[in-house]
Amino acid sequence: MMRVVLGGAELAGLEISEPAASVRLLVKWPDELFEIPTWNGNEFLLADGRRPALRTFTPVSLNNSGLTLDIVRHGGGAIAGWVETVTPGEPCAISGPGRGEEIDPSADRYVLLGDETAIPAIEQLLGVIADDVEVEVHLEIVDDQARLDLPAHPRAEVTWHVPTMGNSPGSTLQRAVEETGIDETTRVWAAGEAAAMQAIRKHLFEIRGMARSHTTVRGYWKVPR
Repeated sequence: MMRVVLGGAELAGLEISEPAASVRLLVKWPDELFEIPTWNGNEFLLADGRRPALRTFTPVSLNNSGLTLDIVRHGGGAIAGWVETVTPGEPCAISGPGRGEEIDPSADRYVLLGDETAIPAIEQLLGVIADDVEVEVHLEIVDDQARLDLPAHPRAEVTWHVPTMGNSPGSTLQRAVEETGIDETTRVWAAGEAAAMQAIRKHLFEIRGMARSHTTVRGYWKVPR
């Protein structure tokens, strides 16, 4: 994980009031000049018709020091490549914020599931879920060295999962949600690899019959094809 702090007068007026909200980060492609894309009514495109290096992240914090993002380090990603070589003062752009999560005061129990990309959001959710609410957290990481300290919650039980070789991303999260108890007072929040999140969504709605209003399931990234 690489922590990046973005600053500048242009951040004035940016407010992030909800936990697990999102912003879009725009950076330059390698060996190119930074360029603000144009919205064509359907998507953002660069002047030559290509898609920009644009990805969505959950902010870690926003304060006088700037906007802090945690970016997963992995090969092949547009932002992952940028974060390995960026130097202080390089231009980038931020848009947002996107809508975050509204905690349901009628819930007696929350189940939070995610991979490394969801850790900032889960940290924020743990910080705002009431102390008398039971919280079951499942986090999938590439290895045990990727464990991070999470905010303390008096009724949270945290399980870290490391998939075995050959398992698809999110497989441990799928098993976790299949094995956990869910009733009318349970709320589920999940985020991670898109195909795994689709499987979790299908399980919750089609197998468990869970109300859509009681869930938030977000695909944060896709396995390159």
